[in-house]
Amino acid sequence: MSEVLNKYDDLLKETGPAAIVLKQWLKPVGSEVLFPPTYANPSQKRGDPPVYNTDRFEDAKRSVCVIDSIPSQANRIEPAFGRLTDKDGKSIKLVPHITIKAKVGDEDRQVDLLEAGHRAADAVVQLSSLRDELAKAIKARKGGDSEPLAKLAPTSLVFGMWDSRESGVKIPRLINSIIRAYDILEHRRSSQFNPALDYEAAGVAPGKGDKRLSEVGMDGAPATFQHGGIEARGGIRRDASLNLCTLRDIVSKDKAKTLALQRYILGLSLVAMTYFDGKTLNLRQGCQLVAVPDKPMTRVRVNADGTETSFDIGRDTALDYAATVAKVFVVGDDRTDVTFDVKAAKAVLKKSKKDEEGPSK
Repeated sequence: MSEVLNKYDDLLKETGPAAIVLKQWLKPVGSEVLFPPTYANPSQKRGDPPVYNTDRFEDAKRSVCVIDSIPSQANRIEPAFGRLTDKDGKSIKLVPHITIKAKVGDEDRQVDLLEAGHRAADAVVQLSSLRDELAKAIKARKGGDSEPLAKLAPTSLVFGMWDSRESGVKIPRLINSIIRAYDILEHRRSSQFNPALDYEAAGVAPGKGDKRLSEVGMDGAPATFQHGGIEARGGIRRDASLNLCTLRDIVSKDKAKTLALQRYILGLSLVAMTYFDGKTLNLRQGCQLVAVPDKPMTRVRVNADGTETSFDIGRDTALDYAATVAKVFVVGDDRTDVTFDVKAAKAVLKKSKKDEEGPSK
């Protein structure tokens, strides 16, 4: 075990590399055309169509389109920690499994902390029965002790969080991952929906052209010159980096425990950089990506002086290391008794309303 434990200790030394950088070329499945995410039009004008996040340079001779942003990549990778298995298919527990129970109408719902967008700072956990315990862990982090948060929500240390509504504590991401397409051509598409019956002639509507027909799906609907995806002539690449300088700032108030803590967070980070299955690259309808076989993934250590050396690590190696260091660190307890606190949520809303109204005259 000791050989595995200290295998990557050179990465944790102050004289160690500044970062680990990954580059992976990808391609779409089934067609050369893929669909990036769309965003609200920056014009802010009602009715203006959504846009792709595309940058064009040098009189449109160069173009780059974001296929999956850094926050989106983090939110795709994080849930994988709830379904990790070894090469024999056995489940591997590297983080505490915490679910928040809530009543939504007549339905009982459960939210996995690994799937909460803002992680430990998400409202669903901030306004739960875990509130006080979480507040203490974040306060400890603010005071320089990351161990309590690592026991409760360790992925918040890996993927970052901002407790903007309470303490104001910001935890920077250790891992930045983004997918971009280069030298793009934008496509357009048009479609036409034709109803199965002439509902006007069938006597459904009192008069021809009744707008309510369209509202309930009984009228034709043209969609012309809409977003039709892009073609990446310059390829698609995922760029990811693990910031080792920031990782070294993660310490315990008990200095004797700092190395175990840093090894644990390093293990989670290495798993996050190597564990990419089909689901995490199945980005959206029309955008399923896979690796390019003749362009192997590269991982390098980048030193402070800019020099680089190869860093050879695979999924199984990362999992083995992470499991070993997690056993020594002792992963926090699973929590299935956490409940969403409706009263606390209402109190926050009430306080927010008072803050907006200002002091009474």
